[in-house]
Amino acid sequence: VNRLREQRKTRGLTQAELAAAVLVSRKTINTIENGVFVPSTT
Repeated sequence: VNRLREQRKTRGLTQAELAAAVLVSRKTINTIENGVFVPSTT
């Protein structure tokens, strides 16, 4: 299970709420959760 999705659900957030909190689109959250896009950590 994707850690981002797991943590988001644990906190009771929707993808849209998380996206707004971190200033990205809901689509970006979705692609990260589905393993399509892996953001750089640098």
